Amino acid sequence: MRIELATVAGSPERPNEDWAATALPASGQGGTLVVLDGVTPPRGDDGCVHSVPWFTARLGGALVELSGSRRDLTLQEILEVSIRHTADTHRSLCDLSHVRTPQATVVMARWDDAGVEHLVLSDSVLLFEAHDGSVRPLLDDRLDRLPPGSLSTEAIADSGFRNKEGGFFTAAADPSVAARAVTGHTPRDRVRAIAALTDGASRWTEMFHEGDWTDCLGVLHKDGPQGLIDRVRALEDADTERVRLRRSKTHDDATAVYAVL
Repeated sequence: MRIELATVAGSPERPNEDWAATALPASGQGGTLVVLDGVTPPRGDDGCVHSVPWFTARLGGALVELSGSRRDLTLQEILEVSIRHTADTHRSLCDLSHVRTPQATVVMARWDDAGVEHLVLSDSVLLFEAHDGSVRPLLDDRLDRLPPGSLSTEAIADSGFRNKEGGFFTAAADPSVAARAVTGHTPRDRVRAIAALTDGASRWTEMFHEGDWTDCLGVLHKDGPQGLIDRVRALEDADTERVRLRRSKTHDDATAVYAVL
């Protein structure tokens, strides 16, 4: 088994809000990976005294511990329990009903000899590669299906679409959001490799269109997660006219995990 992980902050002037971890059981059979992309709040009050990295570290820690130790729970159940546990740690100090209470996208995968489970919530990316080289993206595409203008301003997104029916969902303080995640199970013999990417790393395909998901897996196989992120950074630096970047930040936190099972 080969597992590689790389993460790079979008700016040296602020903390990296991504979080990632992998775990292998003592038996040596199977494993789990978790990748979170913390949602940067707008300047001003978000109802919480804690930072986004504080939130992603606690939610991520709960997810990787439970996914490694509680095989009797589904990934959806693990997400539900972990959101509740994390909320309980700061419920007495913070306004968890605030639309911008700390939150994150979630990607999880867990495998054993029988199969590979997956869970995706919001716009981070999970890719499964089969033994014949074909790649299957496992995506939560709710953001792509929003009406035009839904994300034109933070105020519009927050008031009408963030964690609302007909909008999009992230892991924040409401455990019931776990039921909104994209989940599934794939027989183990149909998965050769797994990749998980935050949207700062998936820009190579989704924003700059340098190749499809199969090509992206090829980069990970050849150059590893750091090689993919380095390519994204080069494309961002070269887009001085902001043809692709447009209103996006020049550099986003970027994280990639690549596992060959």
